[in-house]
Amino acid sequence: MKKIPNYEVAKSEFSLSEKVGQLFMPAAFINDTEEEIQKLEKLIQENAIGSLCFFHSRASAATNYEGKKEVVYNAESFETLKALIKRYQSVSKYPLLIAIDAEWGLAMRIENTPQYPYNITLGAIQKNVGLVFDVGRNIAKDCKAAGIHWNLAPCIDINNNPDNPVIGYRSFGEDKINVTEKALAFIKGTQSEGILTSIKHFPGHGDTATDSHLGLPLIEKSKDELVANELYPFQKLIGEGIDSVMVGHLSVPTLANGQKISTSISKDIIKGLLRNEMGFNGVVISDALNMHAVSKNYPNKGELEWLAFEAGNDVLCFAEHIPQGIETILKNAFEERIEESFQRVWKLKERSFQIQTQESNTNLENPNELNRRLAENSLTLLKGSDTDIATFRSTDFCTLTIKRSMRDSEPEEILDRLKEMKSEVEKEKDILILLTPPQVKPANIFGLLQQEIDFVNALIRTKSVVLYLFGNPYVLNHLNIQNAKAVVAVYQNFTEFQDVATEHFLGKLKAKGKLPVSVNMNAN
Repeated sequence: MKKIPNYEVAKSEFSLSEKVGQLFMPAAFINDTEEEIQKLEKLIQENAIGSLCFFHSRASAATNYEGKKEVVYNAESFETLKALIKRYQSVSKYPLLIAIDAEWGLAMRIENTPQYPYNITLGAIQKNVGLVFDVGRNIAKDCKAAGIHWNLAPCIDINNNPDNPVIGYRSFGEDKINVTEKALAFIKGTQSEGILTSIKHFPGHGDTATDSHLGLPLIEKSKDELVANELYPFQKLIGEGIDSVMVGHLSVPTLANGQKISTSISKDIIKGLLRNEMGFNGVVISDALNMHAVSKNYPNKGELEWLAFEAGNDVLCFAEHIPQGIETILKNAFEERIEESFQRVWKLKERSFQIQTQESNTNLENPNELNRRLAENSLTLLKGSDTDIATFRSTDFCTLTIKRSMRDSEPEEILDRLKEMKSEVEKEKDILILLTPPQVKPANIFGLLQQEIDFVNALIRTKSVVLYLFGNPYVLNHLNIQNAKAVVAVYQNFTEFQDVATEHFLGKLKAKGKLPVSVNMNAN
């Protein structure tokens, strides 16, 4: 790989236009056409692009977040990614910073790569925070194996809205201390392998009911409330010397001098609050600028890029109009302001490449052993006791497995299967329910039909039920669990989590976790 000069050399070698080019982070797609790959190569060469953010495919990128286009499966995506990184690096004058969202591992973007639990699962772990360090470290090793320098994680949003459509499971929970502790462990683990991180989504996306990929969320809290809660993890982690902060697309009028504009283009929030009041001097990166929260409001090419830069962002992620953005910034910005961002970005790049001087292992980590330990430490007994489960275990119980993916079957087929299950358990008294919701996001009751919810609730109301939930614990807000004999949150449906749940039911191990969010024990 080409060597990267120090800042003083780069400062004199780069033209002003090239310095602006270093601030842009266009999207790169692992599963792309040759024509599109060549377009990006040309963009890199002609505009001195500084970094790339990889996504699986155009169909899975931010504005298709709700799956409107079919995502093509490619078992060789990881090898394709490595080859593309080398290809794009080869056409760049200076090394590119390669970024990706790997909040729970490369599996967030790439098939057949290690997957670790969601943050909500890690949030359930008590005391043994070193396990979260290990997650950050393992993911960082996989990033290095791919040629990635920058993991745009972790989410440090405090999720205190059970209906949050986009954060939820991506948050460590609703308690600011727990969120901060787990995030710091993840960051330290990541840094131990020389990979950069980015805390997001400033100033906090946890208490929203709108997905910023699709619209602009409005947060109407006082500044005092935000400082006491949402901003707490950001302030604490800034004090720990983090690499970068990602600014979300949120409208928070009390922080923006009363304006209902996105935080990502607000000088009051980035320069005023984040820089001046909170003392952050590192790199500020925008959330993806193609997201509809902002992109649909600025149809003139280059305008949004300029507004994001003017507000104080140093890196413009997923900018779609780069030549026009560079031109607009050059036309409107003071040279000192350009130099300020260029210096921050270049020094981050310089530090990243100095750390990663040694050849790293090109093999992916095996996640199984760590996932097993994470399962053992997160499993949460929410209702009932070990004695209750032991007593239930001694009965002639039947097991009912409710598990399917979103693409498994049509509603008619699901309802037919439901009729069969009703018949199977009609004369049973004691039922062990193993529930795996089709999706982890809350839309449409986590992918469950209302008839399925009604069926489970009827069983809990009329039978002796022990429930193991292999999914987002917010599902419990739709169940009348106060009538269940015992309820256990398993969080994930990985094999290791299934094994641990089985051993817990058999009395071979105890639940150690604590639910990191609140659920309504008296729902329905």
